[in-house]
Amino acid sequence: MSAEAAFQKSNYRIILLAVVIFALDQFAKWRLLRSLGEIPGAERVIIPGFFKLVHWGNTGAAWSLFNGNNGALALVALLALVALFLTRHHFDSHTLLGQIAFGLIFGGIAGNLADRLFRGEVVDFIRFYMEQRDGGEIGFPAFNLADSAICTGVGLIFLITWKNEHKPKNTANNG
Repeated sequence: MSAEAAFQKSNYRIILLAVVIFALDQFAKWRLLRSLGEIPGAERVIIPGFFKLVHWGNTGAAWSLFNGNNGALALVALLALVALFLTRHHFDSHTLLGQIAFGLIFGGIAGNLADRLFRGEVVDFIRFYMEQRDGGEIGFPAFNLADSAICTGVGLIFLITWKNEHKPKNTANNG
């Protein structure tokens, strides 16, 4: 297979997975909004004291950092998509694992970007928590499928990079 054909095949796989992740994320958010309603704050307990579906709108980044900066974060997401696409070859995007990583990242960024552009906020809906004795809750901030895809893809990129940096060096003897 020529280098150009391999390049096209790797791009095809990345784009295909990104489209699947984007579609799953948007479908899950659409389904949630149909089920819980459009009003943020609604919730449905799935496993009492552990897991519930919520409708939390987020105009910030992870853990609501930079809350209220939806437009700026949409621009950052768009620039990140372009930068990652242009530099993907530095991260083994020609390997299957690299293609999976970039497909997850691109699909996740696109899913949250679509929310920012068309809803004015990112819809977060997966919430793990524990009930405290006083009736309060402690837990992980709500997130969505796009967030999970981005985190998994970034984790794979770290793994690929670590693996490549720890490959045995070729120590051919020139003497």
